[in-house]
Amino acid sequence: GVALGAWPPVAMEAPELWVGFVGAGRMAGGLVRGLLQAGKVPASNILASAPSDKNLDAWRELGCRTTHCNLEVVHRSTLVFLATKPHILPGVLEEIRPAVGSHHIVVSLVAGVTIQTLQRLLPPWTKVLRIMPNLPCVVQAGAMVFSRGSNAGDEEAALLKSLLSSCGLCEEVPESYIDIHTGLSGSGVAYVYLFAEALAEGAVKMGMPGALASRIAAQTLLGAAKMLLETGEHPAKLRGDVCTPGGTTIYALHQLEKGALRATVMDAVEAATNRACDMAKD
Repeated sequence: GVALGAWPPVAMEAPELWVGFVGAGRMAGGLVRGLLQAGKVPASNILASAPSDKNLDAWRELGCRTTHCNLEVVHRSTLVFLATKPHILPGVLEEIRPAVGSHHIVVSLVAGVTIQTLQRLLPPWTKVLRIMPNLPCVVQAGAMVFSRGSNAGDEEAALLKSLLSSCGLCEEVPESYIDIHTGLSGSGVAYVYLFAEALAEGAVKMGMPGALASRIAAQTLLGAAKMLLETGEHPAKLRGDVCTPGGTTIYALHQLEKGALRATVMDAVEAATNRACDMAKD
């Protein structure tokens, strides 16, 4: 608070942000850790609800407030994240609908539920945004995309972006890209883990201890990704820079080409994207 007589007057301060989470699973937990570590919102301003204490204990350890009542979250928050399982969401929206006002910003993390569905199940004036995060949000290295509904304006989009940029890369996209993001990034972390495991196993085969090989593989992936992001170069250019004529790298790349690495990865992104589309239709 500001002492009486202090300048600027209290009214000029940004209104305090009260953040609620309906659902307290792993993805919501990742986002909240990002917000807290960036110091964007104090833990005491965050309220999470879940049916049992199983997930809520971790939130209490972070200093957040918890409840078993979804309505309480809506009553006591301005920014409400919906983070339930998809099949539970319609019932939850029906329950909270009477409490949603024009001052609320409702942000859905729920996979496969469109903005159109959210707007249909909430009051017509509701400011709705849809976000698709990925697991590395837990370590503030996430990749997130979001789209806004018809009542959410630039102000809401900017607020969401400034909050979530503490959790990693955050881009506003047309909603049709969300399923592609799921196949590329949401599921994509698993493709990278598979690749990391294979890299380390190759080194183990050649005589390096597993724990060391895994650490080096992980750091190799981190470094390669960081160079891509910081140089802005096309991956093919950076790959070319590593290949000296007749050197070790080109011999290895020849084997990867024989194994159709690129075509296989493209197929994987396609399969996951199609599955995300199918789940949205269920």
